[in-house]
Amino acid sequence: MILGLHHAQITIPKGAEDEGRKFYCDVLGLPEMEKPETLKGRGGFWLRVGDRDVHVGTEDGIDRTKTKAHIAYQVEDIDYWREVLEQNHIEIFDSVPIPNFKRFEFRDPFGNRVEMIQEI
Repeated sequence: MILGLHHAQITIPKGAEDEGRKFYCDVLGLPEMEKPETLKGRGGFWLRVGDRDVHVGTEDGIDRTKTKAHIAYQVEDIDYWREVLEQNHIEIFDSVPIPNFKRFEFRDPFGNRVEMIQEI
């Protein structure tokens, strides 16, 4: 029986952890979590998002701009997040409308597709 979602993982290029932290921790305000000692040598970092984790791993040779795979962050004030991202020169893409939600998409500095979504 599947009980729930434990974590999701995205990837950034090897050696891009400082830039990743700048975007995910400073711009998006997500707190970094301590990785277990046994995994620290692999690079990357972990984030806490509500009651779940997002693991930011590292890998090279991936064109992240070519995939529809994405992570969606549920937010309270989607207009605030649009403004924050635009102020940080992140291009916003409007999403196909779905009932009872406002949402938009963007690519993080590494090409990962990200969605912001707010229930209305």
